[in-house]
Amino acid sequence: MSSVVAQTYLTPEEYLAFERKAATKHEYLNGQIVAMSGASFAHNFITVNIATHLNIQLMNGECRVATSDMRVKVTEIDSYFYPDVVVVCGEPVPEDNVFDTLLNPTVIVEVLSPSTETYDRGEKFEHYQQIDSLKDYILISQDKIHVEHYCRQGSRWLQTEFQELSDVLSLRSIDCELRLQDVYRRVKVASG
Repeated sequence: MSSVVAQTYLTPEEYLAFERKAATKHEYLNGQIVAMSGASFAHNFITVNIATHLNIQLMNGECRVATSDMRVKVTEIDSYFYPDVVVVCGEPVPEDNVFDTLLNPTVIVEVLSPSTETYDRGEKFEHYQQIDSLKDYILISQDKIHVEHYCRQGSRWLQTEFQELSDVLSLRSIDCELRLQDVYRRVKVASG
């Protein structure tokens, strides 16, 4: 998803008050508001494919899937993000009694856009790593068959890459699998 940085400083409380009334979504990074723009067909279709296949696998368990309207807070840096797909296991922990900001995601998926790819791989991932409950971070290319899976192993994050439609990504933290042929179903992309 594309984003543009607005040069406005707000406290976390001011941001939440603003965001809860806004007609469009904005992320919040250390006092700066980042306006979120629309996404491409491929971005949207991949997001729905992932959410659908995870939701089917998790339907009878303790984990739940949400899409890009679920805001996630990184408490250590007072920042807020809208992942493309988020999985929470057990009871969702909200930031406050409005129940629109999640503090305990287990899995976060970001579908890469040309304007946010560097940010999603770098600074945003560094922020997400501060969330103790987060076990898996997944980056999905929308332009070619390419998935990067970062799995928390103690204090380290192990990376695995997938580039074939026949590949299967195993998510042990939620006991699920994502087949790349399902992730990219009905989406036109180049080979990895």
